[in-house]
Amino acid sequence: MGCGASVARVGPAPCGTGVHTVLLDRSITEKYMSLSQHGKVQAEYVWIDSDFWDGKSFDLCSKSLTLSDAPMSLDELPIWAYSGDDNVDVVIVPRRIYKDPFRGGDNIIVLADTYSEPDTCGQDFGAATKFNTRAACASVMEEAESIGEDPWFGFEQEYYLLDRNTDWPLGWPAGQYPDKDTAYYCAVGSTKAVARDVIESHYRACIFAGVMIGGINSEVAPAQWEFQVGPASGTQGADDLWMARYILQRICEEYDVGVTFDPKPVPKQAGIGCHTNFSNMATRTKPGGLDAIKQQCERLRANHDKHIANYGIGNERRLTGKDDTAKMTDFSWGIGDRSASIRIGCKVAHRDCGYYEDRRPAANMDPYLVSRLLVETALLKKASKMTVS
Repeated sequence: MGCGASVARVGPAPCGTGVHTVLLDRSITEKYMSLSQHGKVQAEYVWIDSDFWDGKSFDLCSKSLTLSDAPMSLDELPIWAYSGDDNVDVVIVPRRIYKDPFRGGDNIIVLADTYSEPDTCGQDFGAATKFNTRAACASVMEEAESIGEDPWFGFEQEYYLLDRNTDWPLGWPAGQYPDKDTAYYCAVGSTKAVARDVIESHYRACIFAGVMIGGINSEVAPAQWEFQVGPASGTQGADDLWMARYILQRICEEYDVGVTFDPKPVPKQAGIGCHTNFSNMATRTKPGGLDAIKQQCERLRANHDKHIANYGIGNERRLTGKDDTAKMTDFSWGIGDRSASIRIGCKVAHRDCGYYEDRRPAANMDPYLVSRLLVETALLKKASKMTVS
């Protein structure tokens, strides 16, 4: 074996980027990762950089900062910045701390949101950037809390793993489809549950990080998977979903597989979504919880177009009225009805309290936008000034 042959393996350039696959010898990395940090802490700041979307993934970015010791709260973390467009710095403000499953130890990942530079001295940051949807979401959650509300959210995130060289689902015959007569949903076996190692690694990493991940399952096609986040109150559910997405993309980076959140990544197959479960104090209270859900459904009906416009790019390819979806142009709700826009669980109807499932959001939806809209429409009952994304 030649010198350096064990260090890297270069593969063909994957579709879309023109960058060749380079797989390094991780045993060399582990030698350095075991070195003492002498009490220092590495903080990986993660933020959403823009509203750009490449049809598969999100514009999540990150960079690292060394801290003298482990922070006890967000207030102990520095507000940072990065170079934006036109040589203008974008300020990144820490919003939630997670344990780092990649570096381990006391190292952390910091979820941040983005702001312009301050206009006057004495300010830490200026106005929220146009692609910072968290700021408006947090404001709406505070308004709901001020009137005694406690909205809960749960997200069911579907996605496909891809072969990076073909952009086709991992394990599928090149340019072809797997046997449609085989049941893949929650299936086991190497020919049905593709790349389970990736999914298990992601699951455990999220638990370690402190993400409120509720579970995982394989979906209706090989290489299609789902994880659940929540239930969580206010912005925490959306924060945790973004962090879970970041962790998934980092793990796929290590395994050298692709991941897509496109609502319809494979023609002739069912699309993928991010069903959003929602409840508030009224829907969780019996008697009367079911009536509260029905009232909120009618408010959602009146604002259907506004929600759909902000429920994910390319969602029209998924919401066709087929494959357990409602038509994009129509609104419906029903008990136990998976073809409705809003599904009320049979157990919820029987118990007269609980949550309902908004089945309209696409897999690539922004949970800050979806959470904000649900609270504004269902609880605050006011018209949103949100622009179409």
